[in-house]
Amino acid sequence: MSSAEPFKVLVFSRTVAYRHDSIPASIKALEDLAARSSKTAHPFVTTATEDPTIFTPSSLSQFKVIILLQCSGEFLDSSQLEALKGFVHSGGGVVGIHCASFGMESSEWYGRLIGGVFKDHPEPQMAKIRPVINNQDHPLLAGILKRPEGEVEEGKKLFGVTSEKEWVWDWFDEYYNFKTNPWDNPHLQILIEVNEETYTGGTHGQRHPLAWAQEFEGGRSFYNSLGHFDEAYLEDPGFMEFIHRGILWTARLGY
Repeated sequence: MSSAEPFKVLVFSRTVAYRHDSIPASIKALEDLAARSSKTAHPFVTTATEDPTIFTPSSLSQFKVIILLQCSGEFLDSSQLEALKGFVHSGGGVVGIHCASFGMESSEWYGRLIGGVFKDHPEPQMAKIRPVINNQDHPLLAGILKRPEGEVEEGKKLFGVTSEKEWVWDWFDEYYNFKTNPWDNPHLQILIEVNEETYTGGTHGQRHPLAWAQEFEGGRSFYNSLGHFDEAYLEDPGFMEFIHRGILWTARLGY
């Protein structure tokens, strides 16, 4: 058991447009991750809600990180969005997962916070995804890359498992296309990409960005567009370690 005081993470999953079936699984996975963190140097606890009235300056001040978990549509009103801005400007961390890029299309600021605005996606399919080699030492990637090749589950390579020759692994998911290519945003550190030659329906070229991190207006944000299905959260420890590192990085703890 860690002697450190746990920090607080808000898990917010309100949907006004499309709602993902994987929300319950992802909330459970985050709760399990928090429980395991009690034995680490940086324990945390989660508060899961879909009540937007928590977005006030005083309520948000208790949290170090807000996870926007599959949020969609106009899930905050103007005053609640201002509270989120204040949280970020005060140094707060934001983690966006999958459908979070489909939220708050009316807000240019929110789009910049997430780093990309959802446009569309082809049908879910298998593709080859990989870390961005020149960002391999980023704290979000270090430790999950090049896990032993024999580390498989029912014949499927897990997130981050690679061979010595090629840092690539197979992944089945929805691959989002964005209104503008995140590679064109110089503020983003692109961490994971998909090779469009290995699936159909991509619109960003061979190096199609999937996950990234940035320093943003006093705070930090991390966005991972993967995670449409329950299995990513409940069956793949490498995927959840990537999310865990995103939480710690945005909280400025250990990194």
